[in-house]
Amino acid sequence: MKILAVESSCDETAVAVVEDGRHVLSDAIASQVDIHALYGGVVPEIASRKHVEVIAALAEQALREAGCTRKDIDAVAVTYAPGLIGAVLVGLSFAKSLAFALGVPLIPVHHVRGHIAANYLAFPELEPPFLALAISGGNTLIVDVRDYTDMEILGATRDDAAGECFDKAARVLGLPYPGGKPMDELAQGSSGGVYHLPQAHVDGAELDMSFSGLKTAVVNLAHHAQQVGEPLDRAALARDFAQAVSDALVPRVMEAARRSGRKVIAAAGGVAANSLIRRDLEQACAQAGCRLYLPPLRLCGDNGAMIGAQGYYEYQAGHTAGMDLNAYATRDIGE
Repeated sequence: MKILAVESSCDETAVAVVEDGRHVLSDAIASQVDIHALYGGVVPEIASRKHVEVIAALAEQALREAGCTRKDIDAVAVTYAPGLIGAVLVGLSFAKSLAFALGVPLIPVHHVRGHIAANYLAFPELEPPFLALAISGGNTLIVDVRDYTDMEILGATRDDAAGECFDKAARVLGLPYPGGKPMDELAQGSSGGVYHLPQAHVDGAELDMSFSGLKTAVVNLAHHAQQVGEPLDRAALARDFAQAVSDALVPRVMEAARRSGRKVIAAAGGVAANSLIRRDLEQACAQAGCRLYLPPLRLCGDNGAMIGAQGYYEYQAGHTAGMDLNAYATRDIGE
């Protein structure tokens, strides 16, 4: 089954062709990073307009690279939630028109489910049940993946997502947007242990997280150093910040694994590309005797292939939609 998949939830326009949920035939991506870097973050209206400009040509590119014609497509999958609402609407509207024109099913895919499904493309042997740590610019979740389309949130951030905090901390340190990779590279220049950053705990919900205090602490440290004329060890702060994020994520996902009895853990999302978090996950899983799946860096960020992968299993479960399908800025992964 060949699925043409569309992803436009933020600032990457992506169209892919995926066969049987596991084989990527093409994965075309148009990035807007250079545009939004001028503003230090994603400007929703600009993102939406850029999606409109490139999406049709990108779909043609994806078909061409896959060696397919429109007649070879059996279904169209699309991110319908969550994300920047204008951006999501562009991809959804295009996917609707394409599915209608081709006379094929329309498959709605939750963006975070797509990130988790990126692991199916990299690891053919991976099958549910397993535990997923989904960490990106807009979402930070610990998810019990009971089946391909049966998922439950065990823990989540109460405020900012981990990826958003990386971007804000990077801005304070004078690094370009998006901040994840520059922060990771800067952190390699220090062993850390210089700055003591806060750790938040949510009473009665030990698997939940909070990152707003951590973000504020980094801002205050940088501003204080500037005001009093003290030098700021940028590399050490980047390292200690990354360690603080990892210390919030890794112990909680391991505790979730203990409580749920899962012995397989998969990471997903853009923040899963961070080298320190990957290292800490590897060490924790080795200690606990858990099998860890870390997607290759190219599959950590937003892409169309992950939507095609999850779309296949949504279709197998009978999850298709009509032309009245709406877009949502927020949506629970279990819905």
